[in-house]
Order: sequence, then structure tokens, then C-alpha cells
Amino acid sequence: WTIHFIGKGYADGIEAVHPGTIGLTHRPYKLFDRIVHFGSQFFWRLWAESLSPSNRAVVTFFHGKHEDGPEMSQNIDYFLSNLGRLERVVTAASLVERRLLQWGVPREKLVRVPLGVDTSLFYPPGEEQRRAMRTRLGVPDGAVCVGSFQKDGGGWAEGMEPKLIKGPDLFVKAVARLARDFPVFVVLTGPARGYVKHGLEKHGIPYRHVFYDDYHEIVAGYHALDLYLVTSREEGGPQALLESMACGVPLVSARVGMAEDVISDGVNGALVDVGDVDAIVGRGAALLSDSALASSWRTAGRAVAERHDWSKVALQLYEKVYKELL
Repeated sequence: WTIHFIGKGYADGIEAVHPGTIGLTHRPYKLFDRIVHFGSQFFWRLWAESLSPSNRAVVTFFHGKHEDGPEMSQNIDYFLSNLGRLERVVTAASLVERRLLQWGVPREKLVRVPLGVDTSLFYPPGEEQRRAMRTRLGVPDGAVCVGSFQKDGGGWAEGMEPKLIKGPDLFVKAVARLARDFPVFVVLTGPARGYVKHGLEKHGIPYRHVFYDDYHEIVAGYHALDLYLVTSREEGGPQALLESMACGVPLVSARVGMAEDVISDGVNGALVDVGDVDAIVGRGAALLSDSALASSWRTAGRAVAERHDWSKVALQLYEKVYKELL
């Protein structure tokens, strides 16, 4: 559903300026004489053999390395061996762009277009709104509220088997250490969070897990937060970077996905090396101990989010990719 939400963000932004030029589908095999843009290399592999040769194919490659596991490696190999069938390859992060060039994706085919965020939906709450949301989520007065909004367990059930690529083990370790010095309360969203919940319970850290049926409702979770942590080992975005910034939530992020593209370290957030729990804890603690720093990150982060509103990044996709292929 995240891929669908991202696709809708791009589509709505383009449709507002170029009406009648774009649509969304889950049935690409029914299309003819179109530019067909697959939301990930996984969807490309799934549908490529049934796609009419009259179409011009574009694929977004958000994330992935061979060492991320056999399934990922197979998808990457298929993607690379079929580059000749693609008109363009789109990626959101400069980190992934460099990787794709190293793998041999032709420079003339590769386009970087960032992810976006709806800054009218994701916005900083007023103090009364913030208090009301914290009360609704059961956040105690005086607690430090830390967020993690993702799917980081295997499957779609309880999720006790961790998807280590998303860093749930690192998140639990970092929060447990922050809880030694701060009254931490964790807010979780997304499916399959069993591994994280079990870890928090083991360390005696209170939490609330809310699964929103409508993705747009997730903004309510951000409005309760004091800090967001991105502890992943690999990402394409994640969306939480821009959503946190748009909502005025300070964040500490590993150097994954778009993090280095949107975070100016120490100015609007903190960047740490992948897997460095000491740095995550240190930068998070420094932020939580300095209200002036937190305020400045909120303001600077919001400015970055506004530059990445879907209405702006969608037009980059149109100009850099679709317009040239029409």
C-alpha cells in the first residue's frame, strides 16, 4: 500500500497541472501504447513478461543490494539483465543512484526524482492538538514519545520474525538505552510489529501500537511524537523522513535512502552510520536534552518538507521522465 500511496502522490501532482495524462492501475497487462511506470523492480519482474511490447516501460528502483537476501538478489539480477527493455530507471535517493551507476545502469536512462509529502495533510500540530493526541494514545504526562512507523516483521501476522533490513533490533536497543535516562513511551504503527513489541516488553518500556486502516490517519501518530528514529539498514526513502519533517518531529536517521539528501546533519536532524546504536542514542539524547535545538530542527525540517511537497516533486517526474517519452 505504500507503493500505491507514493504513486498516487505523483499522479495527483501531475494531474493537477496536466489533466488527463496519467492514471493508476493494478492491471498493466491490459495496457497498450502507453508509458507504463512500475512502482518497484518487484512489480516489474512480476508483470514484465505479460506487458505488451507496444508499451514503453519505466521502473522505479527504490532500494536493494545483493547481500539483502536471496529474493532481493534474484530481483536485482532480473532487473539488471532486462535493462534493455526499459526506457528509464527512476530512483529517489542519490545513494541508490550511485549504486545503480556502479552496477552498469546507463547514465542516460537513470533519473533521480525524490519522494514527496503532502504538506497540507502532514503539518505541525498546535499545542492543544498535540496534548489531545498524546492523551488519546495514552502517553503519560512528561513522557518522551518516540516513534517508529513501519512494517519490520516477516509476513502479515504478528511479525515475531524480524526483517533485519528495517533495523527493528537496532530500534529496540536504542530505545532501551534512551529509557535509562528519559521517561520513554513508544508509539508504533504498521503491521507485523511483534518483534519490536516483545523487545519493548522485555525491557519494561511502555508503548502503544496503532494500526491505521487509512494511511492518511498516520499523521495523528506523528502529532504525539518528540523524536522519530530511522534505524534501518537499507531504505528507499523512507516516507517517514519527510513526514516527520512536515509534522515538525525531530529525527535521528541512519544514512540510508534519502536521508543524506534531506538531512543537513545538526541543522534539521541527525545522521548516523548504519548500525551505530551508540550514535543513535547519543544524538537522540542530545536532542531530547536541548529544547532550543529541537525547536530549530522542527523549523528547518518543515522547510525541507515544503520543498518536497508532492505538487513539486511530481512535476519533476513529469519533466524528467514522462515528457521526454511522450
